[in-house]
Amino acid sequence: MTDTIGKIFIGVAWPYANGEQHIGHIAGAYLPPDIFARYQRMRGREVLMVSGSDTHGTPITVRADDEGTTPAEVVKKFHPRFIESYLKLGLTFDLFTHTDTKNHWDCTHDMFRHHLDGGYIYKDTQKQVYDPQAERFLPDRYVEGTCPRCGYADARGDQCDSCGSTYDATELLNPRSKITGNTSLEARDTEHFFLDLGKMNEPLLEWINQPHEHWRASVLNYTRTQLAERKLRGRAITRDLTWGITVPLEGYDTKRIYVWYDAVIGYLSASREWAAISGDAERWREWWSGARTDVRSYYFIGKDNIPFHTVIWPGMLQAYGGLQLPYDVPSNEYLNMYGRKFSKSRGNVIGINDVLERYQADAWRYALTAMAPEGTDVDFTWDDFVERVNNELLANWGNLTKRVLDFTFKRFEGKIPEPGPLTETDNALLTEIRGGFESVSHLYESVKLKAASVELRRLSQRVNQYLTERAPWTLIKTDTAAAGTAVYVALQAIDWLKVLWSPILPHSSQQLHEMLGYDGPLYGRQFTESVNDARGEHLVLRYDHSPATARWEAEPLRAGQALREPAALFIKLDEKLVEAEGGPQSADKT
Repeated sequence: MTDTIGKIFIGVAWPYANGEQHIGHIAGAYLPPDIFARYQRMRGREVLMVSGSDTHGTPITVRADDEGTTPAEVVKKFHPRFIESYLKLGLTFDLFTHTDTKNHWDCTHDMFRHHLDGGYIYKDTQKQVYDPQAERFLPDRYVEGTCPRCGYADARGDQCDSCGSTYDATELLNPRSKITGNTSLEARDTEHFFLDLGKMNEPLLEWINQPHEHWRASVLNYTRTQLAERKLRGRAITRDLTWGITVPLEGYDTKRIYVWYDAVIGYLSASREWAAISGDAERWREWWSGARTDVRSYYFIGKDNIPFHTVIWPGMLQAYGGLQLPYDVPSNEYLNMYGRKFSKSRGNVIGINDVLERYQADAWRYALTAMAPEGTDVDFTWDDFVERVNNELLANWGNLTKRVLDFTFKRFEGKIPEPGPLTETDNALLTEIRGGFESVSHLYESVKLKAASVELRRLSQRVNQYLTERAPWTLIKTDTAAAGTAVYVALQAIDWLKVLWSPILPHSSQQLHEMLGYDGPLYGRQFTESVNDARGEHLVLRYDHSPATARWEAEPLRAGQALREPAALFIKLDEKLVEAEGGPQSADKT
């Protein structure tokens, strides 16, 4: 990225507020944007990172029906739980809101009218699944059956969990109603509004054929193939529902705008809400004006959301006019669990709220980054979690910081020693660690976060090797000054590595920052706030940039600076936790 890029927009996938988020969600779509955002802020770029709870998805109404309650009550239960876990994990959203706000309704209505007036929305009759026993049309998630593409027997009505294909519910083989269990379903005509994706095909193809080589190959190839085949067609954006955003036209009281259309608008509506809450209602335009060349927009999602973010959402933006198109869509593959796909709706989860009660947030941040499913599906096991934390994070970086700080605190009167002349070995180490500001920066910039963690482990291990070679604990017996120089060099390397590690490990990096004798926060302040609008009060998560002191710079360490009493950054995990957590059987615990 060149220095001409001053603003970074980060859109994060909107989770359905129908159940606890699991570690698959966090690894795939929620932790990566936070690491990226923290790095970008340290580079001095203005970041706007937004998301929120998707309150209108049919998975929410399904759960409400199952529990005999209302969709609003389901949202009221899980939206605060999302915010609770993000606070603990340290996800620095400038705004995490939800879609049942007047602001979001207004933005959705505005985009609907723009698309309608521009000829991108039309009315047509479509066959949709009808359950005679329930006497109602069934939204996609109320239908299950056999995938028409791969034959998976438990496919959903709109998308297959096995192959990722999207389709209309009427295409399912052997369909069954989730309400009644009825397998004698009908396809009946119903009138709906359609988004004319076919009309968007050529402008999208022209856009995607511009240089996009910074995209992940799987995302780029899929998108170019979809558009090059010119098979886009109209897709219904309304459903026969009573929960959701109304159609802003008279005569359609029984229909609602369907979730796949309104959810992606959340990126724009959340930006507008953030601006209004922040006291400058028009400031959102700084990240959204299509005329600006100093802005880049990133969308962090799982692979099941690729078509919505590389085809549908860019098409909606083009059809609206004057808005920024995605610069990159760094989609991740799936983090699975003992060979099975995580699914909160199917109860196959390791809930993030639950495990944050038992294990350090930075342990999770490290492990999920180190096993990130960036290029292929990855299988999570508790054995791997223990291995990552104990034998990589703690044994490498954690032990390095602990033994150097302990030794310095005890043998150099709790202060950073004054260095003497540096040896060739000293200079070689400092040159290599300082080089991390370039090598690690390149990886963060390219959203290659797993590779960044590998490079950071390598650099940390180089300091361990240096200490083995210099052995200041032995050297101090015969040459205190030389030992002090070696300790200073190691502390300088640790101080720089603290900066490089901090986007991944913000909590322990802050702790280390303070133990090294610094004051002030590396990053800004997360906080919650209650916001009122015409649709009621809602809780949001926000981020205050102003207290942050971290910069992506190799600043010199000040000799004589007083240290604070050292402590271990990470807690060693007991290997018995694998059995305690249930091992391969953990998938069946919930």
